[in-house]
Amino acid sequence: MNTTLTALTGFIAWTLFLLVLMEIIRSKLVVTKAMPANGFQPDNTNLTPFMQRLARAHANCLEGLPIFGGLMLVAVLAGQSAVTDPLAYALLGARVLQSIIHLASLSVAAVTMRFVAFAVQMGIAAYWAFLLLTK
Repeated sequence: MNTTLTALTGFIAWTLFLLVLMEIIRSKLVVTKAMPANGFQPDNTNLTPFMQRLARAHANCLEGLPIFGGLMLVAVLAGQSAVTDPLAYALLGARVLQSIIHLASLSVAAVTMRFVAFAVQMGIAAYWAFLLLTK
């Protein structure tokens, strides 16, 4: 598997990890009868601040996957993974960092760092889109 596909698989795996973590915590709440099975809000607003951040971090991954993952797939399918390979792991790292910061805090500094990590992803994606469209 090339670098782009490995990074895309990592992005998908990270998104899945966040979902599994959320469902493990939710399952514990149901099993311990702290929350009825039908008592969850989709955004976890009726749970702890951490669970709310976890739901949002997972949603951020889902929102970004069609854009970032789509560009990666286009590159591979077009035989242009040389465009995405050099920055594929940087994009994945920025995504994971964004999620970790999101889970850790909502302080002004954390939100700023999280935006920087997202801006890196947007910059990489814009660069890839430009190169793919002009090749």
